[in-house]
Amino acid sequence: MNYPSQTICLSTSRFSIFFVYPSSATDLITFHTTCLTCCYLVGSETVNEILLVYCRDMIRAIRACKTAAEERAVIRKECASIRASVSDNDNDYRHRNLAKLMFIHMLGYPTHFGQMECLKLIAAPGFPEKRIGYLGLMLLLDERQEVLMLVTNSLKQYAPVFLQSYLSYILCSSNMVESENLFFVIICRDLNHTNQYIVELALCALGNICSAEMARDLAPEVERLLQFRDPNIRKKAALCSIRIVKKVPDLAENFVNPVVSLLKEKHHGVLLTAIQLCTDLCNLNEEALEFFREKCTEVLVKVLKDVVNSPYAPEYDVSGIADPFLHIRLLRLLRVLGHGDADASDSMNDILAQVATKTESNKNAGNAILYECVETIMSIEDSSGLRVLAINILGRFLSNRDNNIRYVALNMLMKAISVDDQAVQRHRATILECVKDSDASIRKRALELVYLLVNETNVKPLTKELIDYLHVSDQDFKGDLTEKICSIVEKISPDKIWYIDQMLMVLSEAGNHVKDEVWHALIVVITNASNLHGYTVRSLYKAVQTSLDRETLVRVAVWCIGEYGDMLVNGIGTLDLEEPITVTENDAVDVVELAIKHHASDLTTRAMCLIALLKLSSRFPVCSQRIKDMVVQSKGSLLLELQQRSIEFDSIIEKHQNIWSALVERMPVLDEASFSGRRNGSTSIPSTSMGSSSLPNGVVKTNAAPLVDLLDLGGGEEPPPPNTNSMMTGGNFLQDLLDVGMSPSSSQPFTNANQAQKSGTDVLLDLLSIGSPPHQNGSSTPHHDDILSINQDNNKNKTSVTPLGSLSSPSPMVDLLDGFGPTPPPPKNDAPAYPPLVAFESSSLRLMFNFTKQPGNPQTTEIEANFTNKSSNVYSDFVFQAAVPKFLQMHLEPASSNSLPGSGNDSITQKLRVTNTQHGKKAIIMRIRISYKLNNKDMLEEGQISNIPREI
Repeated sequence: MNYPSQTICLSTSRFSIFFVYPSSATDLITFHTTCLTCCYLVGSETVNEILLVYCRDMIRAIRACKTAAEERAVIRKECASIRASVSDNDNDYRHRNLAKLMFIHMLGYPTHFGQMECLKLIAAPGFPEKRIGYLGLMLLLDERQEVLMLVTNSLKQYAPVFLQSYLSYILCSSNMVESENLFFVIICRDLNHTNQYIVELALCALGNICSAEMARDLAPEVERLLQFRDPNIRKKAALCSIRIVKKVPDLAENFVNPVVSLLKEKHHGVLLTAIQLCTDLCNLNEEALEFFREKCTEVLVKVLKDVVNSPYAPEYDVSGIADPFLHIRLLRLLRVLGHGDADASDSMNDILAQVATKTESNKNAGNAILYECVETIMSIEDSSGLRVLAINILGRFLSNRDNNIRYVALNMLMKAISVDDQAVQRHRATILECVKDSDASIRKRALELVYLLVNETNVKPLTKELIDYLHVSDQDFKGDLTEKICSIVEKISPDKIWYIDQMLMVLSEAGNHVKDEVWHALIVVITNASNLHGYTVRSLYKAVQTSLDRETLVRVAVWCIGEYGDMLVNGIGTLDLEEPITVTENDAVDVVELAIKHHASDLTTRAMCLIALLKLSSRFPVCSQRIKDMVVQSKGSLLLELQQRSIEFDSIIEKHQNIWSALVERMPVLDEASFSGRRNGSTSIPSTSMGSSSLPNGVVKTNAAPLVDLLDLGGGEEPPPPNTNSMMTGGNFLQDLLDVGMSPSSSQPFTNANQAQKSGTDVLLDLLSIGSPPHQNGSSTPHHDDILSINQDNNKNKTSVTPLGSLSSPSPMVDLLDGFGPTPPPPKNDAPAYPPLVAFESSSLRLMFNFTKQPGNPQTTEIEANFTNKSSNVYSDFVFQAAVPKFLQMHLEPASSNSLPGSGNDSITQKLRVTNTQHGKKAIIMRIRISYKLNNKDMLEEGQISNIPREI
């Protein structure tokens, strides 16, 4: 069959080669060989053109496809043609078939059926066939393929005299087991070939797809080639050695001595690969690291000095710098050798200073060398002077226009700040400018670095700069910036007035980006700063006038006006730095009215407004009618929570004035330390078998209404289960109002038998709760407009109201109202006694549990945990946490101390209250975590307590 003559051109940047396609099939293999030989001569840039020569028609057909289905059809057709050619053992088109398979493989289609074609080509004696065969082998196969699986002693099984006969047998055989030995036999032969180019091909293939078994068998051959006369062979042997030692680290010691001689090479290619091999050997083998420190440090320093001072060499020059790749490899190896070794670090100080000062930074290659030099200086045992030089280089990087250079400089400065904080502080202004950068990644990294730079001396100017930028920052960045500013202000605050001022500015600028726990913490600080109540409420009053759209600012302002509205109106607690303002009762109420009617106010804000109005109605008698009208307006709200609260508060204002003023007293001072501890505490111990969730300070809480505690100040306490033994008399309207956990008597005619029992909760927190479900009245209740009224029964028997002073058994929650009747005598404790139990014990700690129960409530167990230190050391920052399954509810009170003395001289006590909903069926179990510091080192002990008797 004759083919039309055709001219093919292989072009490079320097010249072009023209081929005349043969007109007959007999000259086809000669043509392919000539093409491949010329491709090798013109360089690696023609590899893609090899595919173009052999796959031109297929590539055109694939590119002409309009859909993926058409492409798959073309690929199926070509694969079928290749399979047919493989079955016919067509030697003339084997080159073309393999080239097509490589292209198909790069498109993502399976090509496993052509793997043996690669082996047949590399088994051929000629270089052109081997070249395309090895290329296909490295592309189509990897070390996990069955074709490359090693058979033990396969290379020793066949004598060299029978090698060619063995190859012919395998290539003609269909025995796959024999084919598994083929690649190793070919590699072994090619590694000993007289043609150095074929040896290089074998080393390239071995360095790319070598497996662990192959590495063990061929390591001696590669080690021998490290001393070969040709530098290209030595270079490729060093690269192959890198893969061998990574696959089999036990062989690392075999390459230690041969690689030392390569470090004296003048050929940069050999030197580059030898340095990389040394680096990997140091990382893999501690003995090799010590050997190179002792024998090669001075040699490497001399090599680096020669490279730095070398004259211009065009073959190694990159942007006016002599071989920057060799610079970088040398610096990385010196970094490994100098880390943790003072002698090695001293010997390289001078050359590192020379590299840092002589390298030009106006080119990218120079910046790469400087960055590696800085990283080496920061890693070795170095003097402070050289570290200052390195940090100054990073400061120059921050002024570079390249975003990548600035980003790596910020990353390095974050590591350097732990080494030399003062040197980094000198570049604080430049780092602050990076916070304002247009690139989002640089902004975030710079903000993290600023956060690390903040200390007691610079917190005020840094915070001012960040808050000023908050005003003009992008919306996408405001959330991160606000979080960092709040964290800085909370972490380092010189005084409370500065803390309050900064938080008010943040709330005014980015109120909607402030997280709930931040403004919760602000309210806690305000309650503790009694001398600043007047100043705070006046500052909030002025700030909220122009920032009603800032949700969190409005919440804090409404809360403070409700608590300290009288101080706002009367000008109490005015500081010298304040400008005097005049505020009337109506002005204060106007703020709350604007907030509750604002279109952007959510349920939480409006509920807080109702609470503030209730409190102001008592503080501002002249506005009581106006406030009552505003409360009544919310009765028609579509939100059930607001509707219920407005009805309750209206009833308090109109019908229960005898307890009105007591209910709206100011909130007590909140425990700032306890709140901070809960907020900063760890989360619960993860467990697949325990489904409880944990709040800060180890308090375990099941999933409940997320808004049940508006300010999150209740410690995460779970309401106790209803007490079926306690009955509420008809006249105990105060307990009905405050929902203190008394169940209605079954003898009362207006109570439905299926009415839900009420759960106990904190009185003050109940007034602030937002998400608690409404009370479900029975179907027989005749009145719904007044929740607090006591209704008459069907027999017209009036229920008398018991005076507050004569409450026989008031709930403990009533005592929070401070003064409603005498304190009842403590009930007699008839609870059974339980012996103490060693719950947990280790070599350094012992945990004892003492159990008590209240009579008539077997489900609830009071546990006193006693921690004893068995060692002689003092444990500081002692924290105990626990997690329980879903059928248990636990409340963990604060510990008596956070320091545990040694030798059992004293102990820490902590109380737990556990409610077992399956008492008598399942025992109490819990997982515990105990953390503490021993000599400023964090320690952690964990365990599971499952030895508590079931009857407890």
